[in-house]
Amino acid sequence: MLNVDSRFEARLSRPLPTTVLETNNSTSLAERVRMANEWPANYFISIHANASLNTAINGTEVYVNKLYTQSNWLAEQVLDGIVETVGTKNNGVLARPSLYVLQKTKMPAILVEVAYMSNPSDSAKLRDNQYQFAQGIYTGIMRYFGFSQ
Repeated sequence: MLNVDSRFEARLSRPLPTTVLETNNSTSLAERVRMANEWPANYFISIHANASLNTAINGTEVYVNKLYTQSNWLAEQVLDGIVETVGTKNNGVLARPSLYVLQKTKMPAILVEVAYMSNPSDSAKLRDNQYQFAQGIYTGIMRYFGFSQ
């Protein structure tokens, strides 16, 4: 969606599900950060699906390195876009300064946990509403930049 809009150029660290970056989780995270910092990216958005041993836990949350920053404002818009578009529970924007990709990127960065794979309702949304999750993220980005959506 972003690349169809001439105002943006989105790049992916994993363009295909089969793309492997490095040999383990630590080196993979370091490679993603290196790539973003070298592009250079203006924003870093990491998209994930969450899981919990407690299958009742559900919803969408977005992590930032620090609250009340540009990352925080972007995170709020993306979170609202997903919740409005997909109908997931709003778990809020949370500071997680220990997360490597949030700590080491040189640009505003967010880590989006779109929903919980371990929750039956969220899992169905992840399976059936992939386009809507993308639309929600796109809507949030557009709102962050003050573009109508």
